[in-house]
Amino acid sequence: MTSIPSLSARELLALYASRRLSPSEVVDELIRHIGRREPELCALYLFDPDAARAAAAASTRRWARGEPAGPLDGVPATIKENIATLGAPTPLGAAATPLTPSPHDAPPAARLREAGVVLLAKTTMPDYGMLSSGLSSFHKLARNPWDPRMTPGGSSAGAAAAAAAGYGPLHLGTDIGGSVRLPAGWCGLVGLKPSAGRVPIDPPYLGRVAGPMTRSVADAALMMSVLSLPDPRDGTSLPPQAVDWDDLSLDLRGLRVGLQLDIGAGLPLDPEVRAAIERAAAQFEAAGAIVEPVAPVLTREMLDGLDDFWRVRAWDDVSRLAPAQRDLILPYIRAWAETGAARSGLDVMRGYNRTMEMRKAAGALFAAHDFVLSPTSPVPSFPAEQASPIHDPERPFEHIGYTVVWNMAENPAVSINAGYTASGLPIGLQIVGRRFDDRGVLAMAAAYEGLRGEQRPWPI
Repeated sequence: MTSIPSLSARELLALYASRRLSPSEVVDELIRHIGRREPELCALYLFDPDAARAAAAASTRRWARGEPAGPLDGVPATIKENIATLGAPTPLGAAATPLTPSPHDAPPAARLREAGVVLLAKTTMPDYGMLSSGLSSFHKLARNPWDPRMTPGGSSAGAAAAAAAGYGPLHLGTDIGGSVRLPAGWCGLVGLKPSAGRVPIDPPYLGRVAGPMTRSVADAALMMSVLSLPDPRDGTSLPPQAVDWDDLSLDLRGLRVGLQLDIGAGLPLDPEVRAAIERAAAQFEAAGAIVEPVAPVLTREMLDGLDDFWRVRAWDDVSRLAPAQRDLILPYIRAWAETGAARSGLDVMRGYNRTMEMRKAAGALFAAHDFVLSPTSPVPSFPAEQASPIHDPERPFEHIGYTVVWNMAENPAVSINAGYTASGLPIGLQIVGRRFDDRGVLAMAAAYEGLRGEQRPWPI
């Protein structure tokens, strides 16, 4: 049998059903495995082996009776720190946040618990989720299992590191500008940003979603079958919809697929990244899809306007803190947020209007295409100690152009591994679909799993 840290959720469930493996055996081995890797990777927050063992023992008893509690009973999972879980503080990656226990599970956490997962731990994130790295004033620095000198990405930093390193098969992140897809791309994972409203979330905010981070498309779809269930606490969520998440079949012949190698603003495309994405596009074309280049949908004004909008949003939070608390924030984030004080109300409104321009451009693009292929990031992973590829709070979003558009436009988008750099770092391919076609995006990713060829072993 494949080693326990390498097993998928679907493999674990089959082994539980056949009684060849129990949740207790799985969790005991994962606790040992985490003990070996975690001192270097620093992916976890509130890791509680005793609680995990107790939950696994209860699941083992249910499976022995043939009465699993839900579709994920006994499957180990982690949840990003900013998704509230009952009784756990939610520091948002920042030392300035009071450590107040949450009185409830947020909707995504509630759905996973109801489905029977064994919660191993929460996962680390940077201050307020506003970095594409694991730098945090509260958590230890998260590192990339493929090369611990490099970042796993962010803001779902710990989730990505945990998934790639084999801390169980299911990991839950959040994404407001790329925070699921960027770390998924830099760690070789499948990371889905669902359509806005597909996964109920609390608190909701423009562009913010929760989504799965896994080592396979099938496991991401399995998570979505649970995460997409309704919750009345999110007034922005979509009406319940019958989606067959198990059906990932898709005929590629005749599909109209756009290839977007220039998003329109931000960092230039790294040659190794370009080569990997062009290779993926050629594989889709060879399988019968109609692939054609498409024009950029982002402008410098859009990206800068979004920066203005988010700076003021961050300053609204930071300005409420006492001076002593403010001193605890990561200096990079504090420097970025404090410039929000100089933005006017007109700047904020113009910034918001730029997000509507992104949405309009995306709508026009999908009037003529079923899916769009692009890089997840214009560059591979970068040193773990940096906040971003260029580490400049005056230019913080030069690397998120390919991802942030789809948050503002509300389209589903998935990152999946498309190859490796010469130094062995993963390269993410992003597949974007029409609004609400989350199943179609996963089906495209599943088709690509069959096209891309053998992958390198996970850094487990």
